[in-house]
Amino acid sequence: MVCLSLFKVRFDLQIMFASKASSYGLMNHCGSLPCKRTPCDLPTLFFSLLLCLWSNPLLANSTQVVDDELRQLLKATVEQSDSFEDRFEAEVWLVSKRDNMQKFVKDPEQALDLLRKIHRAAKRADLQPEFVLALIEVESHFNQFAVSRVGAQGMMQVMPFWKNEIGHPEDNLTDIDTNLKYGCTILRHYLNKTKGRLPDALARYNGSYGQYWYPTRVMDAWEKHWR
Repeated sequence: MVCLSLFKVRFDLQIMFASKASSYGLMNHCGSLPCKRTPCDLPTLFFSLLLCLWSNPLLANSTQVVDDELRQLLKATVEQSDSFEDRFEAEVWLVSKRDNMQKFVKDPEQALDLLRKIHRAAKRADLQPEFVLALIEVESHFNQFAVSRVGAQGMMQVMPFWKNEIGHPEDNLTDIDTNLKYGCTILRHYLNKTKGRLPDALARYNGSYGQYWYPTRVMDAWEKHWR
C-alpha cells in the first residue's frame, strides 16, 4: 500500500510538471509546485542520506564506479575548442539578458562577459542557455568560487573527482569556462539518459532523482529571470 501511494504521488507530480511545461510551450515537462518538507525521525533521515550518496555520481567520492559514458563525454568536451555558431544570434541574446544578469553581477562588463561564456557553453552542449542560467542561479548565484558542503565547486557545482576520472587533474573548477564545460556536459548527458525529460535530468544532476523540489526551483528561476 505504501509503495502504491508513493507511485501515485510521483505520477501526480509528473502530470503537474507536464501541464506547466505545456502552458509555457516547452518540449520538456517541468513542474512548479514546491516540495514540502515533512518531519522525519533520525534513522529515516540517516538512511535517506546514505541512499542519496550511494545513488548519485555527483555526490559520490572518486573511489566509486562512475558512468563510463559520461567520463568519455567529459573528456572529449574539455579537450575541444570554443566557438560561437551564430554570433549575431548570440549578441541579440546578450542584450536581452543583460539587465537580469546585473542583478547578480553588478559590473556591466563582467555581466556581459559571463553571459557570453554561458551562451557559448550551453550551445556547444546543445542546451537552452536560459535553462543553464536558471540552474546556475539555483546552484551558486553566479559565484565562480562557490564550494558546497560536499565539495562541489564553481558556478555549476561540479564534483572535483571528475577531473581525475577524465585524466585532467590540473583543471581548475573555479575557472568559469572550465566549470561551464563540465557542468553543461553533465547536464546534456542526463538529458540524453532520460530521453529529454528535463525534470528527471535536473534531479539527476542535483542528486535528488525521484524528487522534484530541485527541478521546481530551477523552473521558478527560469520563469522569474531568464525565460
